[in-house]
Amino acid sequence: MADKTMECKDCGKEFIFTEGEQAFYKEKGFENEPQRCPECRKAKKQARNSDRGFRR
Repeated sequence: MADKTMECKDCGKEFIFTEGEQAFYKEKGFENEPQRCPECRKAKKQARNSDRGFRR
């Protein structure tokens, strides 16, 4: 495997999907490559987690 340059579907910024990340995805059984840069992934995760606390 080699590092891959990807484009974030949210912000359009290019990011690197490293060999290490690719190995991690493969080890975990993830079939899809990331669609978002690390910053957008973090923001989306935080938004998702904050929504969960208020649904009662």
